[in-house]
Parts: sequence; structure tokens; C-alpha cells
Amino acid sequence: MKITEIEIFAIELPLIEPFIISYDTYPSMPSIIVKMTTDEGIVGFGESVPDEHVTGETWESTYAVLKNQLAPLMIGQDPMAFEKIHALMDKAVYQVPAAKAAIDIACFDIAGKKLDVPVYQLIGGRYHEKFPITHVLSIGTPEKMANEAEERVRQGYRSFKMKVGTEVMKDVECIQAVRERVGFDIAIRVDVNQGWGNSSTTLRGLRALRDVDLDWLEQPVVADDIDAMVEIKSKTDIPLMIDEGLHGVKEMREIIAKRAADKVNIKLMKCGGIYPAMKLATMAEMAGIECQIGSMVESSVGSAAGFHVAFSKKIMTSVELTGPLKFSKDVGNLKYDVPFICLNERPGLGIDVDEAVLQELCHYSHVVK
Repeated sequence: MKITEIEIFAIELPLIEPFIISYDTYPSMPSIIVKMTTDEGIVGFGESVPDEHVTGETWESTYAVLKNQLAPLMIGQDPMAFEKIHALMDKAVYQVPAAKAAIDIACFDIAGKKLDVPVYQLIGGRYHEKFPITHVLSIGTPEKMANEAEERVRQGYRSFKMKVGTEVMKDVECIQAVRERVGFDIAIRVDVNQGWGNSSTTLRGLRALRDVDLDWLEQPVVADDIDAMVEIKSKTDIPLMIDEGLHGVKEMREIIAKRAADKVNIKLMKCGGIYPAMKLATMAEMAGIECQIGSMVESSVGSAAGFHVAFSKKIMTSVELTGPLKFSKDVGNLKYDVPFICLNERPGLGIDVDEAVLQELCHYSHVVK
């Protein structure tokens, strides 16, 4: 089986409400969808959601590198030769993990359809039966965040990921307001997205949050300051998670060597797709570090890919792929049974892509043969 054609779509996914985090506000979510076709007529879909603040890639640069470098390189290749596919991409272009993720995911979708099995059967089989969905609270006032949390609890949610990262003591007020509103039976995870900057500011915030009972604190300091995470970890009993500080094998080796975190947030867009994500999960498992599959607010395509990784590994203890729940219109039909996600047993990614919606949301596209 050989890849014969790749079509690249630059789209914008409309959000129900703006997504607000420490370093940006997104009124809609830019994404690149890849449609890969083989000589056997099997079609696979992949997705890239780049973020210049995290991976150094923009929507425009990702489209260009797929169009001009990666997609032409794939024509004539076996989509099931995952190791070779990644070796070719890595030799051709340094880094650009989100762009490579689109190719990787499409290849896995094709492989699953070819063998008539779900993607999770290709990477270890199904371990988890279902995962609870964590609702993400965008940055807002204490009252707004508490009100939203209270409403989501009524809808059945039992855990929240709070986006903070503006001013540490204002963030503390928001966290305390949500905890007071929902009580102590609901899990609260706090994601700073590097917004507190350094260890001293973070420790100040943690002292004020001593009685709030957080599940964990995610990426309080700048991404490349692993030593700051080590210092914070030595001075608090609140579990720490690394997100932006982990991209690939290089960072994972340092995190393990320094015991810099209790948990790591693996994202397909940061590491290059399903195949590299499984390598990172295995490294973490060997070191006894729990893993989460996180979100770059992907559509049903990228979210389904992440879920297949999460469901196949025992070391995966949480998932935060809620992108499709945030869109007013999506290109795929990944199903959620709020407050849970339950994967089906269909081949490949297990979703259908509505190509009429894909064309509707598309700004520009290109075919590589």
C-alpha cells in the first residue's frame, strides 16, 4: 500500500465562546486538516493545531511546511511504516511537531482501516473502558468562573481544569472562589500556562492555596526552566505537572533525571503525533511518572487520535481532550457521553469527517500528488 495523494485544508473552527488562557485569547481555533489517500482507495484524516507560543509553529507556517516539504515527501511511502515515516520527516525538517502530527495521525487512521481495527489495537490494545471529562474554565473573574463551575456540576461534571496565569494573588482568588462554590468533592486542577513565571511567585501562590486541596498544579513557570520545577516540587506537597516544558524525548530525559514533576502532559501536537506520544508514555511509565493526554483544542480528528493513545496505556490517568465540546461546528463526529468519553470499536480513528463542513470552514487548500 502506498500514499498517492494528500489534500491539505487550512480551516478555522468556530468556538461557542472565546478560549482565554494566560498568553492569548482565541475567538476561533485555526487548524490544518490533512486528507491522505492510498493506491487502495483507503482515506485517512489527520490534524495539526499549531501554537506559536508552544511549538513555535503558526497556522500559516504549518500549512506551508506540509504543502512544500512533508506532504510531497510522503507520496509513494507506505503509511503503515511509522518508524520510517517519522525518520523521513525528521530528516527533512527540524522540529515542527504539530505539522508532523497531521501526517502521523492520517497514517494511523489508514492503518486501522486497512486492518479493520481501531487505532488503539495498533498501539497496545484497549486498557481503559472510559475516562471522565474534565471541564476547562477559561480565565475570568472569580464570580464568573465560580458560576460556570456551579452550572457544570449540575450537568454532571466532577472535575475542572482552571486556566489562570495573570497575577498570582488574583488567580488565588479565582481558585478559592471556585472551591468554595463547588465544595471539596469536586476535583480542581490549575493550569498556569507559564503565567507565574518563576519559582518564588509560584511558591507564594501555593502558600495561599494550602487549604484548597488541588489535584495538581500545571506548568506554573516558563517552559524551559526545568530547575524551577525541581525547586517548587521540593517545597510543596501539591503535585506538579509539566506541560509546555515537555515536547519530546530530550525534555522527558531531563524531567526523569531530575524528578522534576509528578505528572506530565503529553500532547500529540507537541511531540509529533501518536507514534512519538507512545514513546514518551513508555519512558514516563518506566520512571513511574503518571501521564495525561492534553488538548490543543483540536477538532474530532485530533481529539480522537489523542483518545486512542490515552485508552491504550495504563500509565494514562487523565484526559483533557474537550475541543469538540467547545465548537459550534466541527468537521467530525467524535461522541461524548458527558461527563465521560467512551471510544467506539470502529476501524481507524473511528470517526466520520463531513467534507461539506470541511469545505465550509476552509480558507484555502492544496492537493499534493
